[in-house]
Amino acid sequence: MRLSTKSRFAVTAMIDVALREDRGPVSLAAISVRHQISLSYLEQLFSKLRQQGLVESTRGPGGGYSLSRNAEKITMADIVGAVDAPSEEEAAAEGGWMSSELWASLNEKMLTHLQSISLRQLVAEQRTKGVTVEPAPAPSVKRGVFAKPKSTLKITAPNSVFALAGSLMPSRG
Repeated sequence: MRLSTKSRFAVTAMIDVALREDRGPVSLAAISVRHQISLSYLEQLFSKLRQQGLVESTRGPGGGYSLSRNAEKITMADIVGAVDAPSEEEAAAEGGWMSSELWASLNEKMLTHLQSISLRQLVAEQRTKGVTVEPAPAPSVKRGVFAKPKSTLKITAPNSVFALAGSLMPSRG
């Protein structure tokens, strides 16, 4: 088991989802904005987390990700293992080191420690640090595809390559 930036981002994103678990699915775009993590990177991470059964996805307007089981039953080891599982080549290469017993022992101790930390504990730790979650939007607010736009925007730019070329060419008269 290894701890990398990928696992750090995965843990951060899972804490974010767990903090908002009572509000329904959390969009990756919102997590991306809150934690300055690339949306495409989050998509890769959540694909792995979903494959390992840690999160569920909901499609459509108001969709996103939610925990697939109680945060008490998800450990740091589950999250890190889901996104940072070593490839077969890496696992085979680790066995060739003369000090492999040392690394195996260290890995076992690290795994035991990570298994002892639940996602619920990490969420509680964030709340004691004063992390607050923005209030849920009022149910009367129209959201989604059928909401009427607040204002209309008049676009004066050319709408095609041909119109652009025509606007750049000097007029002949």
